[in-house]
Amino acid sequence: MGKKEEQEMHRDERIEQTGQLTLTDNKEETSIHLLTIIGEIEGHDNLGSSSKTTKYEHILPQLAAIEDSKNISGLLVLLNTMGGDVEAGLAIAEMIASLSKPTVSLVLGGSHSIGVPIAVSTDYSYIVPSGTMVIHPVRMNGTVIGAQQTYDYFRQIQDRITGFVCSHCSVSKQRMEEMMIRQGMLSRDLGTILVGEQAVYEGIISSVGGIREAVQKLHELADGYRAGRMKKKNSNSDKKKIK
Repeated sequence: MGKKEEQEMHRDERIEQTGQLTLTDNKEETSIHLLTIIGEIEGHDNLGSSSKTTKYEHILPQLAAIEDSKNISGLLVLLNTMGGDVEAGLAIAEMIASLSKPTVSLVLGGSHSIGVPIAVSTDYSYIVPSGTMVIHPVRMNGTVIGAQQTYDYFRQIQDRITGFVCSHCSVSKQRMEEMMIRQGMLSRDLGTILVGEQAVYEGIISSVGGIREAVQKLHELADGYRAGRMKKKNSNSDKKKIK
């Protein structure tokens, strides 16, 4: 088996196991990393084997490796998720937001619930015309103690999510909370469904577009990032010569 065949086999195995891929430009010797967030975002509890999941313990180390890599100059995040664990989703969103590399997200089928913070955590975001985003209040499975402390805890979690989303897009906190729930109307606890252009109109997503627009935008941002690195490198080199 030749070297090219081995690389293709490794590439296929990586896609199958992790849903990730690194797109390399041989001319520039730089890469764009592709990350997929699909199914349900899995937290500290393992979900059933029949469920499509994104495991945050796989994503976080990979994001750290992307930040540390000198060859990767951009990250493209593809989302088609129903949401999932709040803590895991926020951890992924915070990691993406703190990357120094350019980042672009693309919402395909949907980016619901805790998928919303991940979608807005990038430098620029897209949604396909038929893509959906469901914005709703925090929910919890299992037994819940009916006490004021429980309500305060829910409120704290909700504020963390709302604060993150509003700080990474142009939607206001008031409007975000209006879309989540109407106070005093428990029957309205389904939140708001935004489709394509509606998500852009509300200021959550940057633009309507598909994979072509997302990749093109990321390459534009990556070109600026590489130019900045080169300028900084040359500047440091000049300083050393002066010394």
